[in-house]
Amino acid sequence: MAAEQKPFPVSGAGLGLRRGLMNELMADPPTDIDFMEVAPENWIRVGGKLGQKFRFFTERYPFLLHGLSLSIGAPSPLNVELLRDIRAFMEEHGIEFYSEHLSSCGDDGQLYDLMPIPFTEDAVKYVAVRIRQAQDILGRRMAIENVSYYTPTDTSMTEIEFTLAVLEEADCDMLLDVNNIIVNSINHRYDALEFMQQIPRERIKYFHQAGHYVEAEDLRVDTHGAAVDQRSWQLLADAYEHFGAVPTLLERDFNFPPINELLDEVRQIKSLQQAASASEATVGSANG
Repeated sequence: MAAEQKPFPVSGAGLGLRRGLMNELMADPPTDIDFMEVAPENWIRVGGKLGQKFRFFTERYPFLLHGLSLSIGAPSPLNVELLRDIRAFMEEHGIEFYSEHLSSCGDDGQLYDLMPIPFTEDAVKYVAVRIRQAQDILGRRMAIENVSYYTPTDTSMTEIEFTLAVLEEADCDMLLDVNNIIVNSINHRYDALEFMQQIPRERIKYFHQAGHYVEAEDLRVDTHGAAVDQRSWQLLADAYEHFGAVPTLLERDFNFPPINELLDEVRQIKSLQQAASASEATVGSANG
């Protein structure tokens, strides 16, 4: 009999591990953090003292990988060598799950930005083939993440239509970024809750939560450099109500606050998860 597949690769509330946070976190490893995540490109073949620091954390917390440069929607050939390196890295550190952005970041060269993929049927088929190829090389399912974008390159399909079509055609999982829904819903004038509720529950493996920059009332920039705002917290609570207490990772890439402020946001995630679980238990008891 085949082993039952776990609904999620981790549980609880996590924090993205960044080099600027490592020393403080090593001095007093927080018990509020249930798991961590890194970009594999930043750590593959890193040795010496920095490699030892990384091992300090992988020995204490479950880890996830979130890629930056696979460029799943790019016209250039899929980076098979990178995928093989990622697979070896996962085996080396006992990491079970990998995700990437539903975007491109260059052609033959590397752009240090995530560019939107045209929302077309042809792009759905193209991207799905590459995701299936990546999953074959990795030897496991992967997840794609909804990304923030500012100027769509083709709107033959809507963002949600495109995303759902890729999930179905590729038969892959999803990393749902709550903050990116808020950013895109403001910039492109759609309903964030309606978008979120259309994602199939069975595809979701975990959430991302982060802060963004308010450029103008009708323009948000996804930065991961600020505290989470109230609209993102509310959508996260709505997501828990709709999907249940899905594991959620807090991202912060720069402008690091005092560590306790960062951990307060992790605790806020846990508090919302606990409230959702309690509500679900109450409803279940009443129905029983």
